[in-house]
Order: sequence, then structure tokens, then C-alpha cells
Amino acid sequence: MTSPGSAERRRPRVSRRKAGPPSEPKPQTSPAAAEPKADNITDSKTPAQTSKAAPQKRSPQKKTSQNRRGGQNQSGQRRGDARVVENTTRLATPPKLPSGGMRIVALGGIGEIGRNMTVFEFDGRLLIVDCGVLFPEDAQPGVDLILPDFRYIEDRIDDVEAIILTHGHEDHIGAVPFLLRLRSDIPVIGAKFTLALLAAKCKEHRQRPKLIEVFEGEFTKHGPFEVEYFAVNHSIPDALAVAIRTGAGVVLHTGDIKLDQLPLDGRLTDLAGFSRLGDEGVDLFLVDSTNAEVPGFVTPEREIGGVLDQVIGKARQRVIVASFASHVHRIQQVVDVAHAHGRRVTFVGRSMVRNMQIAQELGYLRVPDGVVVDMDTAAALPDNKLVLVSTGSQGEPLSALSRMARGEHRQINIRADDLVVLASSMIPGNENSVFAVVNGLARRGATVVTQQSAKVHVSGHASAGELLYLYNAVRPSNVMPVHGEWRHLRANAALAEATGVPADAVVLAEDGVIVDLVDGRAAITGRVPVGHVYVDGLSVGDVGESTLSERLVLGEGGFIAIAVVIDADTGRAISPPEVSGRGFSDDPAALKEAANLVDQSLEQMANEGVTDTHRIAQTIRRIVGRWVADKYRRRPMIVPTVMTVSDSGSS
Repeated sequence: MTSPGSAERRRPRVSRRKAGPPSEPKPQTSPAAAEPKADNITDSKTPAQTSKAAPQKRSPQKKTSQNRRGGQNQSGQRRGDARVVENTTRLATPPKLPSGGMRIVALGGIGEIGRNMTVFEFDGRLLIVDCGVLFPEDAQPGVDLILPDFRYIEDRIDDVEAIILTHGHEDHIGAVPFLLRLRSDIPVIGAKFTLALLAAKCKEHRQRPKLIEVFEGEFTKHGPFEVEYFAVNHSIPDALAVAIRTGAGVVLHTGDIKLDQLPLDGRLTDLAGFSRLGDEGVDLFLVDSTNAEVPGFVTPEREIGGVLDQVIGKARQRVIVASFASHVHRIQQVVDVAHAHGRRVTFVGRSMVRNMQIAQELGYLRVPDGVVVDMDTAAALPDNKLVLVSTGSQGEPLSALSRMARGEHRQINIRADDLVVLASSMIPGNENSVFAVVNGLARRGATVVTQQSAKVHVSGHASAGELLYLYNAVRPSNVMPVHGEWRHLRANAALAEATGVPADAVVLAEDGVIVDLVDGRAAITGRVPVGHVYVDGLSVGDVGESTLSERLVLGEGGFIAIAVVIDADTGRAISPPEVSGRGFSDDPAALKEAANLVDQSLEQMANEGVTDTHRIAQTIRRIVGRWVADKYRRRPMIVPTVMTVSDSGSS
């Protein structure tokens, strides 16, 4: 897919000028001594496999037509087209990082949408970019949040120089408080709005993190890492891309990015800065892949204002707009349209109220006097004079909009002719939840407007056309697609190749896969165990895959409890077995046949002289399980309890 002549402009660089800022770096204070570690945040994944041979060093000056397409990577494996993904599940524990090399490993965010976290290692020190959460799906009942797997850095937590945050979305900052439990004094670097959102989150965890504010164009230094910050567009203010300079070269991480040419805040993605960095030489480019499959360019955010004006302007009743609680620019347009049509605005949902208050205090959200009112004031207003701005655009079960759809919100009841606008797109995996909310609203008489019926949302991620611009501006030597599922990663890899990046210089990895940048070449060298860490209520890490499987079984097949009492000496039943079900059947006689089978089984085992309670319980479970499968084609959880009574009457 290499375009004619494009590979030539990525000519190997024989030398590189010493990286450094044009002015003095922002001074950093040394971290205080690390506090004792909190309880480990881990899950029960299998250990890594056996180690493999050290990678072969390759000089960037020796690129040939062979290694531009179909050459060998550092582990000696043959690479074809970058879109043909290696079987990373068979990778072994990585070898020791060669001197002067940089190691990159994602602990979340690659192969999935959410919990973005990337660890960079150089000269024995670690730098973390982002630390976010993933929200659970239907197959993870009871789970509140899913964290990155910190096992890779737990034993090296004192080696962490800093946490760099690209922006303030939950999938990039939500896990920071959990990481700070391991060491509370890690410096956290980010822009003003990002740190304000994080500070509010950490306050809920009773933490006071060490926050360092930065601006685009600034440099900071953390141990051997020198970091430069670039302005980028996204669906939240103050988003940044970061360039990381070390002796191994220059790495550019876009974070979440798009190229809005008419941003509401006038803050353009710094393509000129990217091009300057490309002139210096970018050895590894980590690129947002979320919209890599979407052709063309993202519509400018400001065009949403006209659509909202038409939709809200025609409404004659109450309007409810659901949006991400951090999408300040979208909510700014809702406020402006409401004000233009003589409506008041009320924020609904804890995170929406908190974030918009922060945005107003910092000057990111501009609200005319008297436009925003509280819920009590809103209740006294006529329906045609009110716009409610709510959380719940992704169908989150506990969000304000979801509770409205179920009729469970304490203050807001959906009425006929209410207009509900879902001003967002559906994150992959949330479709069923969103449709459930839409149907619940429609059932109560509301008219629901979504992205499918009106242009009430534009994405915060670069489409294919914009990614091509990024590749041509940066001109990287190596590319590593990040932030997306496998289909997004592959599409992004194809775009990189189309602009002239050699196929063997495009690294397709996933969470836990080790990528080493050595002598200007990036290649996969191994794998470390990375799993999902579940937050359930106040507990972290004590719910694993086996517990979730049991919850699914309970939810899908119900529960059958069997209680029997036997003579400890003879194994004979003292009384008829008790068989009861929960979530299995409304028919009171449904389990009568099962009780008869248990009684017969007990009699047979007694005749055979079986008195071992464990063996009796396992036999009962097996017999009842087979009967349920044959008769009902179900798989309930079956829990037999066998109690013994001796001649003296004790059990």
C-alpha cells in the first residue's frame, strides 16, 4: 500500500541533533519518599511464559527494499503486511531491555475502547501516559469499573517518575486514584481542566495528589524523560499530545485527537508543531485509532449549534439533552441555543453538575446571568421554558436519563411530548443499553432524537482523512496504533502504510505486549500478563472471571438448593430431601421430580455403604444437573448441602 515516492521521504537519519527545549525546562520538585504500598490490585491471570532469546539489534541506516516490506523484526520473526497480526498470545517473557533502548507496554487501551494506560521505560525509570477506566458490559454483572492491571509496575512503583494525562475523560484519568494507592506522591502532570477534574475525583477518594499544571508548548523533565506538550482537538477542553524524548529517540503520543479546523475555543491541533517534530525525527508514533475506519473528515463541532437550534427551537414542550458530562463545547452550544429561545437550563446528574461547575469556575463554560437554574426553580417553570442537560447518553444504568426512562428518577418524570436529544454517539459495547433507554423513553411518550435522525453529534476522534494528514506531518520512522479495537488498529495500520511507513515498521500490539525501540527500530519482543481488574462496590480485585461466570449462571439459569440429612454411620436419609429453586421456575411442582431422583440416589448410595458427605453432594449435583439439562435445557447453579446426624443426635 506504499504510495510512489513516499518511502523515500522517510530516509534513515544518520544523526539527530540533541533533543532539548529552546528554554529552561519547568523546574520539578523531587518526589517524597514512597508511602507503604496499599493492598495489591491484581487479578488471577496465569503467569508469563518462559523467556526467549535477546532481540537482534538492527541499524536504522540499513533499510532495504526487503526490510521495508516483509523483513524480520527484532525477535527474528518474519513480518509481512502489518495488517496480518502476529499471534501475540504465544509470546514469551521479554528479554532484558538493551542499553539505550526504550520499552513501551500498554496496560490497557489497545484492543479495547477504554482504560487507556501506557508505560514507557528508559534507563531503569518509568513514565506513565494516562490511567483510565473501562465501563462494564452486560457480561460483567455487578462490576462498577474495570481498571488497568498494575501488576507490571507494582514491584517497581518507586521507579515511576510521573503520570502524564493527555485529557480529562474517565477512560484516561479514572484509574489514577487507584494507582495513587500504591504510591501517593507520584507527580501527576496535565492541563488545567484535566487536573481540575482529577482533583475532584481524588477528593472523593480522600487523596491530595501532587498536581503539576502544564500548557501546550511547554517542556517538563522527569528523570531521563523530557516531555513536550502539543495542543490537540478533542471532545473536551485542554486535550494534549505528548512528545517524549530520551536517548532512545523521540516518541509522539497523540492521546485522543481530531483536526477540527473551526474549534469553538479557537484552539487548533498543533499540526505545525507536529511537522517541526517530524523534521527533528519521530522514531515512534502512537496514534489514536478510534475512527480509523471512518472515511473523510470529522464535521466541525460548531455545526452542531445550528442543528440544535432547529431541534430545540421547534420544540413546544420540555427538552432534555443527554451528553457526556465533560463535553463542555457541546453543552456550551446547548446553553447558547436555550438562551436564544428564552429557555432556562438545569444540569441533572452528579457528574454533570460537578463538571459544569468546574468548567464555569475556570472560564471554559460561559453562561449568561440567570440562564442556569437549580432543580427547584426548574420545577416551577413552564415546560416550554426549560432545557434539562443530563448524564446518561451511553445508557449507564445509574445515570439520570436511565432512571428517567425506567420511571425511577426522584424529581423528573418523563411526560408525553417531552423531546429527548441524545447528543452523542454510542461507544462500542453500549448499544443494548442505549436502545433500552431509548425504548423506555418512547414507551413513556417522549420523542427521542439521536445521531441517526439529526446531526446532533460529531466525533471527538480523527477520521481516516485526518489521520493521513497526521502521518504526512509527522513522517514517523515507526508507528504503533493505539486506542481502539482490533478492527480500528488494522485500519490505522493500513493508513500508515498508505503514507509510506514501511510495513515492518508498523507495530500491531495489544495490552501486555512489549514493544522495544532500539537503534531506531520498534519491534515486539515479548509479553507480560495483563488482565482485567474489577471494582465492585468498595472492593478492588477480589472479583475475578470465575465469580463473574457464577453471576452469569445465576442470572441466566437461576439457583437450585438441595438440603439432605443423613445418618453419619449408615448414610441413609433421616428425612425426605428438600429441593428449592430461586429464579428457576414459577411452577411449585417443577422440582418435585428432582426431589424423587435425589431420594432414590441417596437410597442407592446407602445400600453401597457410601457415607462420605463430599461424594454424596457431588453425586446429587451430577444427577440433578443431568435431569435439568435433559428436561429443561437449562444450566442453573446447583448447590447441595449434606448434613450428618450421629446416634447421639449431633451433626
